[in-house]
Amino acid sequence: MTEQPTTVATVADGIARISWAVHVQEAGFWEAVGVVSQAVEQSLVEHGRVEVLVDPDDQVAQRVATWSGLRREGVLRGYHLEDGSHVDRIVYARLASDPPVSEPGGFRALLNSFLPRKRAIGQVLLRDLDDRVLLCQLTYKQDWDLPGGVVEVGESPQLAAVREVQEELGLQIEPGRLLLTDWLPPWGGWDDAICLVFDGGAHDAAIVEQIVKQDREIRSAAFCTPAEVADRATDFTARRVAAALANLEGGPAYTESGG
Repeated sequence: MTEQPTTVATVADGIARISWAVHVQEAGFWEAVGVVSQAVEQSLVEHGRVEVLVDPDDQVAQRVATWSGLRREGVLRGYHLEDGSHVDRIVYARLASDPPVSEPGGFRALLNSFLPRKRAIGQVLLRDLDDRVLLCQLTYKQDWDLPGGVVEVGESPQLAAVREVQEELGLQIEPGRLLLTDWLPPWGGWDDAICLVFDGGAHDAAIVEQIVKQDREIRSAAFCTPAEVADRATDFTARRVAAALANLEGGPAYTESGG
């Protein structure tokens, strides 16, 4: 007897979970999309949410889930299977209130759920009149770095850099032009990221006396010579600082890990 193509289980009030048999995908990609799409639509008649848990190694199943109108929501780590094992599963879901994928807004939302997202970091290059660079000694790592931080969702990198300087150091800095775009490869448990360094201008060294540190993140801050930057910062941060300084008269420039 042929196994049912799809299985629908109510896992919580208003929530249905769909799975499909191996032969559904073996029949062909678009045939599988048609079968799963139909199951999704039928389940949404009586449920407000329909979800699918997909093996991260099953690329075809991920594509079937996506083109069946299910948005990628994230990774469920250590999911407990009936055989007692624990595995990771990608969660895809669709709500009854989601706009149809046939509409532009619904299709864009679907694409937005699975397209790559790059972390962005905004930093500011602040100098004194002797061309020393302001570095911060951070509480959560040993090395020193330029002031700045992660760009929030919907926030411009330039405004993020200025906001971080205000929050971490209590300094109001006018947003300057972009000096450097630096790609950071995966490192120390972090995914890769784009670091954007903006010109914070040249200031009297006495500006450090105006600093009000955010103690949770900043131990201290000081203007540093190139030799001190090389001594206190990681090699890739030192390269980024040197590249940003070199580009004060031109650009914007692009580097990878500062080089």
